[in-house]
Amino acid sequence: MERWFNVGKIVNTHGINGEVRVISRTDFPEKRYAKGNHLSLFLKGNKEPITLTVKSHRKHKNFDLLSFEGYSNINDVESWKNSILKVSADQLEELPEGEYYFHEIIGCTVITEDGSPIGIVNDILTPGANDVWVVQGKDGKEFLIPYIDDVVLKVSKADKTIVINLMEGLLD
Repeated sequence: MERWFNVGKIVNTHGINGEVRVISRTDFPEKRYAKGNHLSLFLKGNKEPITLTVKSHRKHKNFDLLSFEGYSNINDVESWKNSILKVSADQLEELPEGEYYFHEIIGCTVITEDGSPIGIVNDILTPGANDVWVVQGKDGKEFLIPYIDDVVLKVSKADKTIVINLMEGLLD
């Protein structure tokens, strides 16, 4: 079964020439929305995506404006409102060392250096300077683990484990 990852949501049309207004959900808009790139459109209620080829991309206010080959009229794209643009797993960029996609971290087991289990990462917060991993303990209690070098010592995507330095006060 193919895995899909959201890169944006079409919220409206823009003008009459088939351009759509997108709220971007990707860290790589310049690559994802590059002319000639392929995106998959998931319309509400449809399980099968429509493959689109980017014709143009530009920024306007807080939106990314996209047009697609073969869709040059507002009537062609009007029904796309509230649809999701996605890419398949094979279209994901290779990230530099120490950077991870959310799907690679969520579901990982967090353990201390001595192997004591803390819980499972079930969410990631992005409040500012660094991400914060939300870990659900066995007793249902949530712990907030900052993704900083002093705390996160090792991430094994293959084993789905994260080793942390249990600093004083971290689990209080």
